[in-house]
Amino acid sequence: MSSEDLEQYESELELQLYREYKDVVGIFNYAVETERRFYLCNAVDLKVRTEGGDVYYEVSMGDAWVWDMYRPARFVKSAKVLTFRDVSIEEIAHSDLEVPKSVSGD
Repeated sequence: MSSEDLEQYESELELQLYREYKDVVGIFNYAVETERRFYLCNAVDLKVRTEGGDVYYEVSMGDAWVWDMYRPARFVKSAKVLTFRDVSIEEIAHSDLEVPKSVSGD
């Protein structure tokens, strides 16, 4: 496989992932971003932990979808992430996802 073939394959995987994201984002309530992954989920719990002077974050998610083009199954029942880095949790505003209805000139 040439490097061009590999680049084309990865580009196609990214496009498929983006299309899947657009299809599923409306069924989730939260977007969670860590330094390694992006998740959509319907339940999220963030706990700040300290151990021996170190601070880390424990993020538990339920009913989740993982943005990862190499995963064969992106839907997971639950996920837990431990990280020393920042975590971003946003509530998804579903009204922002809806396509506006056209206004007729009547």
